[in-house]
Amino acid sequence: MMNIWENIRWDIIVDYLPFFLKGALVTIGMSLAGVLFGLALGLLIGIGKMSPIAIARLPFIWYVNFFRGTPLFVQILLIHFGLMPIFMTPVNPIASGVVALSLNSAAYIAEIFRAGIKSIDKGQAEAAHSLGMNKLQVMWYVVLPQAFKRMVPPLGNEFIVLLKDSSLAAVIAAPELLYWGRAAQGEYYRVWEPYLTVALIYLILTLTLTYLLNYLERRLDTE
Repeated sequence: MMNIWENIRWDIIVDYLPFFLKGALVTIGMSLAGVLFGLALGLLIGIGKMSPIAIARLPFIWYVNFFRGTPLFVQILLIHFGLMPIFMTPVNPIASGVVALSLNSAAYIAEIFRAGIKSIDKGQAEAAHSLGMNKLQVMWYVVLPQAFKRMVPPLGNEFIVLLKDSSLAAVIAAPELLYWGRAAQGEYYRVWEPYLTVALIYLILTLTLTYLLNYLERRLDTE
């Protein structure tokens, strides 16, 4: 049986390694920006979905329904070719990728926030109100700190999913990791070397993030 390792062209990997590493940094940056903006927007949407006024909940409900019910691939195309040209010319594909990832992750993070906040006993909020706190103070100082500990695992999973989904930004020529894998494949007409390297780098990134999140969960459990 022919050894697959004997047929691998290591020179392709060596030649493109600087580009793969550069793409990995762009991937990390896009994912981190996407999850940070998604956290801020998701918190607002999650709280909005819990409004006691039915008509006030509708925009937030439909936001979540749209971004969770349509493919991220389609959202990236709509945002890059439809939305972003309104705000910038020429359109920066990295900016389009960050916006698409942020808006998409916000829909999922909103549900994580909503579930986390609802999991906190209402008696604690009532006790805080009895001490003279207003609703904003109760949410910020009492509810969210406790809910955040419970939200760490699902938020970590969302970050990992977002890291992998950032590869879809290659379709709009954002110079992230998969973009350079496609470039190497197009130049050398070889599939195994570039895509196996890309897969290995993604695996390293996701495993590293998984171990960091597990460490954070253990720290929060002991405090």
